[in-house]
Amino acid sequence: MNEDQLLQRITINPEIFGGKPIIRGRRLAVEHVLGMLAAGDDFATLLEGYPWLERADILACLTYARRLVEHERVEPIIVSAAA
Repeated sequence: MNEDQLLQRITINPEIFGGKPIIRGRRLAVEHVLGMLAAGDDFATLLEGYPWLERADILACLTYARRLVEHERVEPIIVSAAA
């Protein structure tokens, strides 16, 4: 499945979570999946906790996040020690 196909799994419905990106119209926000992964949960844990969730849904969340930060640029802040 290519990235564009994965991203079709991410939807937005203004009536669910105030229009935040969700997975296939369900009440599971992309940010929630990313948060669980960041906390150390693995794919198996997520799939067990959400029986309707598919591996491709998790990959879609990761792809969505990568696309969001793909063009971001972080500028370093130089702090003087003599302040």
